[in-house]
Amino acid sequence: MTHQSVPTPLAASADWYPKKSVGDLPQDAARRFGDRTALLFEGRSYSFTEYAEQVDRAARALLALGVRPGDHVAVWLNNSPDWLFIQYAIARVGAVLVPINTRFRTDDTAYLLRQSDSAFLICHDTAGPVDFLGMVRRIVSLPQGEEEIDDPNYPRLRRVVTLSETRAPGTLNWADLLAAGDAIAPADLERRAASVDPDAVFVILYTSGSTGYPKGVMHAHILLRSIEQRGYKSNISPTDTILNYLPLFHAFGLSEGSLMSLATGARQILTVFFDPDEALDIAEREKVTILHGFDIHINMLMDAQEARPRDLSALRFGWLPAGPSNVVSVAERALRVLAPWRCFSGFGMTETWTGACVGSIDDSDEQICAGSGRPSLGFEVRIADPETDQPLPEGQQGEIQLTGFTVMKGYYNKPDETRATFSADGWLKSGDVGYWRPDGHLRFCGRIKDMLKVGGENVDTLEIESYLLGHPDIKQAFVTGIESRRLSEVPVAFVELRPGAEATEQALIDFCRNHMASFKVPRRVTFVTEFPMTGSGKIRKVDLRADARERFGVLE
Repeated sequence: MTHQSVPTPLAASADWYPKKSVGDLPQDAARRFGDRTALLFEGRSYSFTEYAEQVDRAARALLALGVRPGDHVAVWLNNSPDWLFIQYAIARVGAVLVPINTRFRTDDTAYLLRQSDSAFLICHDTAGPVDFLGMVRRIVSLPQGEEEIDDPNYPRLRRVVTLSETRAPGTLNWADLLAAGDAIAPADLERRAASVDPDAVFVILYTSGSTGYPKGVMHAHILLRSIEQRGYKSNISPTDTILNYLPLFHAFGLSEGSLMSLATGARQILTVFFDPDEALDIAEREKVTILHGFDIHINMLMDAQEARPRDLSALRFGWLPAGPSNVVSVAERALRVLAPWRCFSGFGMTETWTGACVGSIDDSDEQICAGSGRPSLGFEVRIADPETDQPLPEGQQGEIQLTGFTVMKGYYNKPDETRATFSADGWLKSGDVGYWRPDGHLRFCGRIKDMLKVGGENVDTLEIESYLLGHPDIKQAFVTGIESRRLSEVPVAFVELRPGAEATEQALIDFCRNHMASFKVPRRVTFVTEFPMTGSGKIRKVDLRADARERFGVLE
């Protein structure tokens, strides 16, 4: 008897999760979803087939540019289709994506280019009022002609490429590279793509910098597994439409917009920036089913919806990560104002990728508002004593520590910081405080550094913030600590009032004093109209602490 070899379908492969490259995702999506709409941007739509063709054209442009396997390619662009095509093209040719926060200016960008050892920088010449190329010229010595960059401050940097309609001295033009890439045979690109190692680094994503200099977090292509699992759990399909106004340089927008769309076949509507009225108008017009955001996004969406209601009946769900403070109060209000939208709770960080813990569609309102999800498939989470790394029992606060297949490969060129981030037995030390609820949900409480020690008593700033938000005059509130001669440190509050509200500092202090322990009551209240933010929409509490110190000095 003879046996005939039969091709094995992907789903029946011997590996329960076959390894794949992020760069192969557009081609796979084109095969599966074809002429369905993949992307809508400012009235221009792309099918999955067209999307994959644009990615391959960008990849051949990178080959024409001379990008080699393992080269680091920094991308300093606002949200756009080009960002998406270049992102996948970088992965397709085996290079490493290094996104740059578009809020960075000269000093931040100089640090990142140097620390990341980027070989290429792709950026705007100008975008709106921002002169990107002008900033590049102030930090990099560009050549006069077409020769490569020779700047001792950036020994690895070879070329700067601009997305512009004009040609600037010392740079290459992206449109010219696309034309040059058209002469490269598709077979040459396929050979390069086939050689990409899925275990290699795909992206170096810099932390938001909320506590100092950003660190480059290295992730391999395996993060696709996490995205596909989460998409399946959330029942995301080609019938869904994802509205993505989150910046693509951040893990949230990159993961839940760019990658999730191609992994599931959902249509992605991309905007350059976040504007709550524009977002709600799009949601109504395009029957958006999925939108995500940090608490600042959701708060602004709710304010805009209350001011001018739209038909949001197509909305299904979105992620409201546990990271920002005030998530409990925001979620409670969102379930009413943005109904039928359901906000999933969750926990993640740049070092673990998104969704280390996630909620479920059948979670109760209370679990959505007060929980932070359960560990995702492939993750283990423990609550540990931050001093000894020993696990703590249910209900006791400690540091959230994690292991899992998308935990970072390390911080780029920072071995000491990498070692310090892991326990002796290999668990990632998040620096966040949490505890296990009786229902098995994690409860995120805040950063360890945000926990105050007031006269020997532990004080959770999130608890104070949540209470302040119960005052009818308060729109947003954030609490930090300041030095005290008598009590070591005491809480102070930064508050944004609702329009027309006239609450006084003393009235808000009395509001707290009547309902909470004396050591938790803010000693000072400062009224502000805006808060210092990271590029990804998180509050920079390190700046609030510095502001409080400058305003008040040392309190009694």
